[in-house]
Amino acid sequence: MSEPRMLRVAVPNKGALAEAARDMLISAGYRQRSDLKELTLIDADHNVEFYYLRPRDIAVYVGRGDLDVGITGRDMLLDSGADAQETMELGFGASRFRFAAPVGSGIDETKLDGLRIATSYAGLLRRYLEEHGIRADIVSLDGAVESAIRLGVAEAVADVVDTGTTLRKAGLAMFGEPILVSEAVLVQRNGDAEGAATDALKTRLNSVMVAQNYLMMDYNVEATNLDATVGIAPGVEGPTVSALAKDGWLAVRALVPRKGAHRLMDRMYDAGARGILLTELAACRL
Repeated sequence: MSEPRMLRVAVPNKGALAEAARDMLISAGYRQRSDLKELTLIDADHNVEFYYLRPRDIAVYVGRGDLDVGITGRDMLLDSGADAQETMELGFGASRFRFAAPVGSGIDETKLDGLRIATSYAGLLRRYLEEHGIRADIVSLDGAVESAIRLGVAEAVADVVDTGTTLRKAGLAMFGEPILVSEAVLVQRNGDAEGAATDALKTRLNSVMVAQNYLMMDYNVEATNLDATVGIAPGVEGPTVSALAKDGWLAVRALVPRKGAHRLMDRMYDAGARGILLTELAACRL
């Protein structure tokens, strides 16, 4: 019987998504490159070949069928117009596509008609303008759009921002609702069926995301206080309880949400828990 074809996965080679994607894949059990000059890497144990590409190109390669799946930003997927679709949110790389104009200019979302708008995401901006019946000139740039106004090539910009610090430093103020809320996503060619290898990849990535939302809590408690502590931290399908060498005491282990974990520890202590430990999880399948 012939070996199944390797799953070909595109990974960002640089930029804001690259390091987080690498860390997530390692946490999911996959090998990743140690030399940033490597363009490909084969993980023979999992029958996967990774290709390290510009994040903006990943959706194009996947949409053409050259690669099976890829990790890129939702903004770059939609901007590319590639024949690919988002199949899974990955929980990192959050950003927003926003309009901005000089502070005090009076420009807002109702005054875009007839303006020149600079952007590195011409596809996204063009779709927005068409959907809203706005007639404006798109000035397509390859980055650093915040300089366009100072150089006199545009009156407003549309850019992907995280905190907006760069725009504010350039004397610009964001306005209107976000054109798009983005994050890192797994993409696949439109119409392609998900095979066993793709399912395994998604399951592993999901296990990492679940682990990022939970912590393992261990504590000791007198048997008489067990119901009180379990009522506060019941775990996912119930805690693990075992007897301690100290008569009348129990050791308890349960998954707890990461959010608010320290407040939870306070409540557990007040309920009688002692020796409370919180442990990070690398992966978790529920």
